[in-house]
Amino acid sequence: MTTLPDIHGVCPPRFAAVKDAFAANFTEAPEGLNEQAARFSVCIGGETVVDLWGGWADAAKTVPYDQNTLTPVFSTGKAVMALLIATAVERGRLSYDETVATVWPAFGQAGKDRITVAQMMSHQAGLPGFSETVDPAIWFDREAVLERLAAQAPMWPPGTASGYHPITIGFLAGELFRLADGRSMGMALREDFPGLDLWIGLPEAEHGRVAALRKPTAAPDLGTIDAIKTSAFLDRGSAPGGRGSAEWRMVEMPSANLHGTALDLARIMGVLANGGTLDGRTVLSPGVLAEMLRERIHGRDKVVPFDVSWAAGLMRNEGLHIFGPNPTAAGHCGWGGSCAFADPDAGVSGAYVMTRQSPHLIGDPRAQRLIGALYAGL
Repeated sequence: MTTLPDIHGVCPPRFAAVKDAFAANFTEAPEGLNEQAARFSVCIGGETVVDLWGGWADAAKTVPYDQNTLTPVFSTGKAVMALLIATAVERGRLSYDETVATVWPAFGQAGKDRITVAQMMSHQAGLPGFSETVDPAIWFDREAVLERLAAQAPMWPPGTASGYHPITIGFLAGELFRLADGRSMGMALREDFPGLDLWIGLPEAEHGRVAALRKPTAAPDLGTIDAIKTSAFLDRGSAPGGRGSAEWRMVEMPSANLHGTALDLARIMGVLANGGTLDGRTVLSPGVLAEMLRERIHGRDKVVPFDVSWAAGLMRNEGLHIFGPNPTAAGHCGWGGSCAFADPDAGVSGAYVMTRQSPHLIGDPRAQRLIGALYAGL
């Protein structure tokens, strides 16, 4: 029998079903995915409406998970990565329609000279992983990763299909941003969004706030395995390895190692839900916001076994129905079940983070339970 932990935070009566769903995830979660710790935060019109957390930050259940606990959200951080690229477009330093090679000439090798920024951000570049097996420690050497990816030929004709880039997209987008802006994404996140507890590259002084994760008990279902999926997820060098967790936390991998709180993920996603503004400040103009969120490609993805409508770095809700009922909502999911989303039609942004990971690539049933209860109260 799972004991229900104390649940903290705010949840108005109209969203009582959300609090009930949050509690149920600790005791009767779908497929037995009972929480160890979790947080679910929702903003409407930029104002925090729901913010619930509970559980333990450590496996021994001696440290309470609280509002200052940081959680690794893996690919959910791609939503923040996409927003940072959009800020470079807003400042006129990038254009979604220009080629990546215009900004980064070395990228134009091996038939990649015509790939646009929008195509790269929507996973159409054909670089979901390395075409040859590599040492997993390579991911800690940014220049070595970039050199290999710049020289590598696409695994399919760019622009003809999407194929989810689990980790490589963070290095590609990160380098594009660095060349255009002059800063790393981690530095820009700290400087341009001060006060948000979100980190791409976590300083060692903050490591004591990080919750311990419980890894999935099963592998995700990738469908029929081929060379493309193997390079993205299954090769020995398809994910970082060979170094300790402390070094992994500190290195900047915008696609894979963002650490943060659900509340500040919900707040930054509010930029997309509220016409490009955050706390009264214009971050994106309506035109750039529309360019970021519009569909770039829609079809069967070559890596994840779903039909996906990709915006410039975000999964659009159309056809997936994982971010509520509105097709114009968009967001991203992370390894183990986390997610962050924005719904411009409803003015809603939200995020779910947890420490017990599931094998679901997208649409974790615990998050779905919470999002369904949220929209029932709107």
